Amino acid sequence: MLFFDQLKKSDPTLRALAWCAFGGMAVLLGGLWYVQVVSYRQHAENQKAQSYRTVRIPAIRGKILDANGQPLAENKPTYNVNLYLDELRPLFKAEWRRSAPKTRLKRAERLALEAQARYRVASNIVHHLSTVVREPVFLEASRFMNHYTNQLALPLPIMTNLTLAQVARFQEQPSTLPGLDLDIQPTRTYPRGQSAAHLVGFLRRDDSSMKDEDAFFNFRLPDYKGQIGIEGAFDQILRGRAGVKSVLVNNLGYRQSETIWAPADPGKNVVLTINLDLQKAAERALQSYQSDVRGAAVIMDPNNGDILALVSLPSYDPNLFIPRINRVHWDALMDEDLKPTRSRATQENYAPGSIFKIVTSLACLESGLDPNAKIYNPRRIFIGRRLIEDTAPEGEYNFRRAFILSSNTYFITNGLKAGIERIVAIGNRLHLGERTQLPTWQDNGGIFPSMRRVRTGWVDGETANICIGQGQIAVTPLQMAVMTSAVANGGKVFWPRLVARMEPQDVLSAEPPTVFPQGRVRDYLGVSARSLHILREAMLADVEDKEGSGRLAAVAGFRICGKTGTAQVMDEHNRVIDWTTWFASYAPFENPRYVVIVMIESGKSGGGTCAPIAQKIYQAIQQYENQSNLRMTRVTKTQ
Repeated sequence: MLFFDQLKKSDPTLRALAWCAFGGMAVLLGGLWYVQVVSYRQHAENQKAQSYRTVRIPAIRGKILDANGQPLAENKPTYNVNLYLDELRPLFKAEWRRSAPKTRLKRAERLALEAQARYRVASNIVHHLSTVVREPVFLEASRFMNHYTNQLALPLPIMTNLTLAQVARFQEQPSTLPGLDLDIQPTRTYPRGQSAAHLVGFLRRDDSSMKDEDAFFNFRLPDYKGQIGIEGAFDQILRGRAGVKSVLVNNLGYRQSETIWAPADPGKNVVLTINLDLQKAAERALQSYQSDVRGAAVIMDPNNGDILALVSLPSYDPNLFIPRINRVHWDALMDEDLKPTRSRATQENYAPGSIFKIVTSLACLESGLDPNAKIYNPRRIFIGRRLIEDTAPEGEYNFRRAFILSSNTYFITNGLKAGIERIVAIGNRLHLGERTQLPTWQDNGGIFPSMRRVRTGWVDGETANICIGQGQIAVTPLQMAVMTSAVANGGKVFWPRLVARMEPQDVLSAEPPTVFPQGRVRDYLGVSARSLHILREAMLADVEDKEGSGRLAAVAGFRICGKTGTAQVMDEHNRVIDWTTWFASYAPFENPRYVVIVMIESGKSGGGTCAPIAQKIYQAIQQYENQSNLRMTRVTKTQ
């Protein structure tokens, strides 16, 4: 009560302070009563009118790199101009006040006129933008109306992929363009264009959620999904994990604030075994045959199964699919003759022709064939009543001469003696007719007879076809690379390896890379060292002998072992309509480090068409090795 006792004293200052304190408390209590009692309904309605919109934010896609870190697929910054409609609300209202008719309007008429007023404001801003960046920019009324109605909380894209000059002009202009802002987004790009396109693959627009991601979003920002190649097979790894942000909007739908709930986790980089320098060299070598060549080339390390180059021509540019491919380009990619989107190296089936005589040779040698024994070749052989022509000259042939001149008569005669089961057994250990499990979604197993098939109703004519790589057999160039590698390395049949590892994009990340083991043995040829030695000597002679069909592949200082092949392409009436030409090889002879397979559709012959292409590839390999050794020497000297 001391306080009230003091007030009873005649102290004007103290009384004034007391009345001020009482007045302030009265105002505070009155305001609290007004908010909680009088206007609580208004605040409750405003709270209800505000809500959150969830937005899916795509992660930065991982890179695809060659064995030396050169990018085959990466992300470049794209500069876009967006229009934030929530910042234009005062201008919308001012335009409506200026243009609103004085007469009373129906609700539908008023809403239509208000929409037109908003569009005029936005359109004028966009028109001003076009003068700033010096490029015609238009805002369609239907697009604006649709965005205002359905995605008001998000920015409206106005311009995409600005040039650096346009970015500079936009940044230098005075702040007379309300609502416009420069946005930077990562965009997928393929810096090598058509090079290695089939193994890299392409993307298509897909904003859907991935496995284990949130599935329910009000809005989804543009995203892409891999369709084929490494982009398709490793899409989940490359794509990362999308982030989530929430946008608080008011009762009109305008954005009030944004909050990142979960940041996007970038995808991992995928590092391939491909050597981009050798890849491009093989592509140039194929293109040297003719501009519209249809063919494939494979370079493989025979000691571990690593794929160093995987070429298919004609090719396509994956950049065409970003952001969307147009109809003209799509129709060109669907050409039934050129088939630019199909990988001829791994996806298309071809009769191997005489390069399959490598398998026939091993079967014959394993059955006890004396390589020095001779048979006479009259340039034809009859299997029953069926005549099979022989392109090798008439005369006496031992194994070596028959191999380098590719005598059908010799290999059919001795193949029949060895028996189809022995040939099929070696083909089965090479896993012909089975997929190589290459992670590109473009892996064809081909055709090869099973042991059960050759034991039921099989005839000698079918065996004769198999002996020379025709009939019930179809392979891919990659399968022939595996076959040739097994011969070069002493009998190991490797799983081909295309992906070396996956690693985080952040070089400072403590997360270890995921390494794919190399040198995984799938099987063994199961033939003697003697048979392999005889075969290798014959393959060397095919390139180095003056009579050899593969002599045009010879490279000075780089001893190459090879086998040519020319296979018939038959129509439904069993008539020859085309030729598939081959050259299967490895080098160097003393220490095999490279297998090179070349296949050309509609070629003239394996020796005349494919061997010269292989020569160019080996010359590029030789040059690459010399440059690498020179670099290593310089590094050693500096140390």
